[in-house]
Amino acid sequence: MSDMLIRNIPEPLKREIEQARKSGQSLSGKAIALQREGMVAERQARLEPGLSAWDAIRATFAAENAIGDEFAKIMNEIEAERKRDFGRRPAKFATSTKPT
Repeated sequence: MSDMLIRNIPEPLKREIEQARKSGQSLSGKAIALQREGMVAERQARLEPGLSAWDAIRATFAAENAIGDEFAKIMNEIEAERKRDFGRRPAKFATSTKPT
């Protein structure tokens, strides 16, 4: 096992870690547990795919109780536009034929 020195811990985080003493846990044990939890959460976040744009838009409409004909119409418009744009290069990536 090795040691690690962590400097400049923000006071609120330090107070939270020190709460471990009240439950009979050592500061080191609590810090190790928190680091492990953070690493596991970070690993899971990388493995889990994010929401698709469709799901994100749908969630926004659902939060406003607007799922229905209006949502379907907007999503159809978005899909039609996506199909029209498919394969086109955005202007910022287009190459210029003019000499510089």
